[in-house]
Amino acid sequence: MKRQAYRPILITDASRSQDDQLTSRQRRYVVMMSVRVACVIVGAILVGAKAPLLWLWLPLVALGMVLIPWVAVLLANDRPPKERHRLANRFSARPEAAAPPAPMSLAAEERPHRVIDAEP
Repeated sequence: MKRQAYRPILITDASRSQDDQLTSRQRRYVVMMSVRVACVIVGAILVGAKAPLLWLWLPLVALGMVLIPWVAVLLANDRPPKERHRLANRFSARPEAAAPPAPMSLAAEERPHRVIDAEP
């Protein structure tokens, strides 16, 4: 049976930890909810001050108050896509997937063997 060629794992290929992913999603959610709070405050100020073009600004602020929470929840629950299964490339019809990777070291059959003779 032929051995697989050695392929080192690069640290740049490692995925982010679950804690890092959760922290970044929480930050994104807090920022988006802060924008929503700002929309509520701006809407209240516009109504209280009877601003010109209120008929234009109020629907824009209301749209922000409605759409931002929906998008924030979707993005907070989002996670990176799963990696493809390790056997998926074996059965792929793509030519680049069919080519074997370049070996990083000599196979066991190609290495020079050290012979130790026990008899004088």
